[in-house]
Amino acid sequence: MKNKIGYNRLGRSSAHRKAMTRNMLTSLFRHERIRTTKAKALAVRRTAEKMITRSKVDSVHNRRMIGRDIKDKAILAKMFTEIGPRYQQRPGGYTRVLKLGPRRGDAAEMVLLELVQDAPEVTTKPAGVTKRTKKDAKSKPEASEPPEPATAEDAAPEPPVEEATEPQTKAATDKTEASIAEDAAPTPPVEEAPDDAKASTDDAQAEA
Repeated sequence: MKNKIGYNRLGRSSAHRKAMTRNMLTSLFRHERIRTTKAKALAVRRTAEKMITRSKVDSVHNRRMIGRDIKDKAILAKMFTEIGPRYQQRPGGYTRVLKLGPRRGDAAEMVLLELVQDAPEVTTKPAGVTKRTKKDAKSKPEASEPPEPATAEDAAPEPPVEEATEPQTKAATDKTEASIAEDAAPTPPVEEAPDDAKASTDDAQAEA
């Protein structure tokens, strides 16, 4: 029975396993993506996460601790100039494993181990600003705009309108009906005077 085994030995000796882990870590930080088996990816992932956490603080001690496994000076400098500052706001989870399917030949499960590219966005809320809920919106309606100041014309009182009394209204109604009846009545035709009357009238005018 296998007891107290805190890591996967991967069927290799300690020297072989350490050399393989160092090479895979260097390739991961150089290309930021490697293709390997699932067992080796999970074993390397533990060490890679701890290294990235150390690279957030650029100090002599941290450089020496990471330099025990990363022998390439260019990659060691990249850890503290690019990778560490990139994940300054991320509390963990710097890598991810994507499945690729079984390998042809021995059917070993292949994965893609890569660094997370997008750092999480930290949204800061301005001080003194509170989120309004629907309940607050109903209880506290928005303040309406103040009314415009009244002008002199608007301030002047309107003259009172006198209401017609009942007798006056009745008299005016009767007068209106009478005028309408007169207009509607037909006008009598004008009769012309006979010729004898016209002649007598002319003689009277001549004598005068």
